[in-house]
Amino acid sequence: MNNVNHEGAVVSPYTVKAIEIAARRGVSLTDTRRLVLELLLEAARPVGAYRILETMQVQGARAMPPTVYRALNFLLENGLVHRIESLNAFMACTQGSDRHDVQFLICDTCGGAEEIADSRVSSLLQKLAKSAGFRADRQIVEVKGQCGDCGAR
Repeated sequence: MNNVNHEGAVVSPYTVKAIEIAARRGVSLTDTRRLVLELLLEAARPVGAYRILETMQVQGARAMPPTVYRALNFLLENGLVHRIESLNAFMACTQGSDRHDVQFLICDTCGGAEEIADSRVSSLLQKLAKSAGFRADRQIVEVKGQCGDCGAR
């Protein structure tokens, strides 16, 4: 079910949830932050910061690289997006909840990525890190290969 914002535009349920998360944390999901988040949601695949900037400018937004990076940093800090390190790209968090450890399945053929958040994987990695005397602060596991759609072709 979609909601309508104060300007009469349709807002996705995920964006509504993001607004609620931001409000609970006492921060604001500004128009720029919301636009960056919505562009990532629409892309449904990892997107680089400069691609986000280009899309914003095509849509008429007067944005510069620092604007996009500040919005992305805010969204990262608040657990609303993830950075896929190997691609230097960002993807909306499909969990839509507090920050969490994450695993990505990244297709080398189509460039798509799927977020999974399996607590068993996270627990095992924490246990292995601890036994090595290492304190893991965060986990981002990237698994590269071929998605089911590309594999079926």
